Amino acid sequence: MMRPMNTAIISGYCHPRFEKVAEIFSSAVDCGFEVGASLAIEHQGEMVVNLWGGHQDEARTKPWQEDTIVNVFSVTKGVVATCAARLIEQGLLDIHQKVSHYWPEYGCNGKQDTKVIDLLCHRAGMFGFQHELPVDEWRNWQKFTDLLAAQAPFRAPGESQGYHALTFGWLVGELIRRIDGRSVGTYFSEEIARPLGVDFKIGIDESDLSRCADTLMLNNKSTLAVLGLISYIPDMLLSKSLRGVKGAVKSGDYSVAFAARALDGDDAVNSTEWRLAEVPAANGHGTAVSLAKLYGILSNGGSRNGQHLLKPETIKQVTSVHSDGPDGVLFGLPYQFGLGYMLNAPLTPIGAKAGMFGHTGIGGEVTFGDLDNNLGFSFLNNRQHSLGNLYKTANDLSKALYKVL
Repeated sequence: MMRPMNTAIISGYCHPRFEKVAEIFSSAVDCGFEVGASLAIEHQGEMVVNLWGGHQDEARTKPWQEDTIVNVFSVTKGVVATCAARLIEQGLLDIHQKVSHYWPEYGCNGKQDTKVIDLLCHRAGMFGFQHELPVDEWRNWQKFTDLLAAQAPFRAPGESQGYHALTFGWLVGELIRRIDGRSVGTYFSEEIARPLGVDFKIGIDESDLSRCADTLMLNNKSTLAVLGLISYIPDMLLSKSLRGVKGAVKSGDYSVAFAARALDGDDAVNSTEWRLAEVPAANGHGTAVSLAKLYGILSNGGSRNGQHLLKPETIKQVTSVHSDGPDGVLFGLPYQFGLGYMLNAPLTPIGAKAGMFGHTGIGGEVTFGDLDNNLGFSFLNNRQHSLGNLYKTANDLSKALYKVL
């Protein structure tokens, strides 16, 4: 039996079995650590937790509502991966085929032998732009894809893993567009979101603007400055893992991949231009319950109420390890990727248990499925924390959840 929750801070419902999880969520919002957030957990096809609370804005004047949507940053990549998986299942996208087979203009300047699997696994060496990012033209899809098609890679395709923080969405999204004819946002809406009742969009409509929570970003330049200090520490004083971090910091690949200029200014990710655009690596908007449902369906056979999403054998294929770090962009850490999904994401819940797959976001968001426990989990928030606390709430929630399970 579900128990409704409606306090001054938290609303929604929670199955009594998961009350400890709800308490952690409530505490994170009540103490002010999270300004606003939502949490949803689907277990064995039943939505056992659906909570929301706090506020949509920094001034704490607009309460978070059940239908409040928020920018989930790289959590969007898991949604894009699901779109690609459908094309793989249908035989329309061959992961071992060259990218230029689908996108002829891409096959130049050292990218001729790049394979589809390289794009999906962050091994294409195209983790950034060789020239300045056109940050005022987020809705100009062609501009971004033309730039990527024409440039040379930063690393030899297929030889190393380097997280494609922003470029993943345009690269994989263009493959989807070339094969299907629809943009990735339209494809997801028509093929997955509407049939399954998933309140998530890559590129929102103007009618959705009023229910968007503001995203409260830190000054990430200061974080990079702190990380840069490791460059001055002698290798002999560092562990093997920290030497990997040092090498990654010195390479500068993180700064290239995350394109610090792209999000300059406190309101960059709250602008109408950003919200209406399709930036499939970084600007999906939705509710926690929608993503818990999506991952819950994937973790329970891939179909729901007569609507087919993916076959079990396809889910197994795309959630198997296809790339294993170290990741040259993400500080040499041992990230593991399936075909677009994170399977091991250090410092986050993903990878703590076998059978987990999903994605994290740079704001602290975490969504994942768990094939072994038939689980869909989604925690979304609107306040970015410092690096050491970035995934604190998601980690605390996940630990409490698995104690129950």
